[in-house]
Amino acid sequence: MAEIKCIGVMTSGGDAPGMNAAIRAVTRAAIANKIMVKGIYRGYKGLIANEIEDFKTQNVSNIIQRGGTILKTARSETFKTPEGMQEAYETLVKHGIDALVVIGGDGSLTGARSFAQKYNFPIVGIPGTIDNDLYGTDTTIGYDTALNTIVECVDKIRDTASSHERLFFIEVMGRDAGFLALNGAIASGAEAAIIPEISLHKDQLAEMIETGFRKSKNSSIVLVAESEVTGGAMGVAERVKNEYPQFDVRVSILGHLQRGGSPSAQDRILATRMGVAAIEALLEDQRNVMVGIQNDEIVLVPFVKAIKNDKPLDPSLLNVLEIVSQ
Repeated sequence: MAEIKCIGVMTSGGDAPGMNAAIRAVTRAAIANKIMVKGIYRGYKGLIANEIEDFKTQNVSNIIQRGGTILKTARSETFKTPEGMQEAYETLVKHGIDALVVIGGDGSLTGARSFAQKYNFPIVGIPGTIDNDLYGTDTTIGYDTALNTIVECVDKIRDTASSHERLFFIEVMGRDAGFLALNGAIASGAEAAIIPEISLHKDQLAEMIETGFRKSKNSSIVLVAESEVTGGAMGVAERVKNEYPQFDVRVSILGHLQRGGSPSAQDRILATRMGVAAIEALLEDQRNVMVGIQNDEIVLVPFVKAIKNDKPLDPSLLNVLEIVSQ
């Protein structure tokens, strides 16, 4: 394979706190290895539209503490078409970019995999998503910060919930994965978590209320993952109003609050380690892999595994939540 002289770096899909720390690490690790860096704005959309800028060390100064992504992000339907991919490839060739580092979630890495296969182009992915739903890595960039935000919000809601003896359903992100809801519930002392992984197999709401829910509590907080499977907080609240009208129910949807904010120390460290590892992987002629972390060691996970496999939720955590919410 030809020597890598220039890399492109982009963020794609939903933003996550810590993405800037990853951009900074990728840029500086590349420069340290005498590789030129081009920042690609607005993900695959910007790649097609030729929104590319030379990145030097100073481009990534003073960004490690900032939430969001300085490279902006967008979703691109055009990139999914053969014509869109061809345009993206031509842009890379025109700029002399030999390899790509893509920071994003499931959809971003799916796009990266298709592109890498079609054009035999070296790409390394970095998992940036608050949902923590990528297989092959214990945690993803942004997850820790989002969890801390959830806990902070739930703590505040608890103050008002206990003043009014109410049942609060708080909706958190995680369309297909209950990591934020389950760990958020444990960390904030919530009574229960309603998550897609379990809702498929049993009626969590009925079980929760019928096992003597609230027998010793004057207020209760339940975290609900925003999912078609669970119906989200609104869906669950509607059911309670119809089936258990004795409860005074309130709903709080945390929404995009969870995506924002300055990244936690843990996310900054993770993003920095992963950014440096992405450049090392490219220098070792690795391609079509995602940088992951397992037992605090950096690992490389083939795209096909990271995308195709569902990340399992640790069932013992459900048991923990059940025990401590008595």
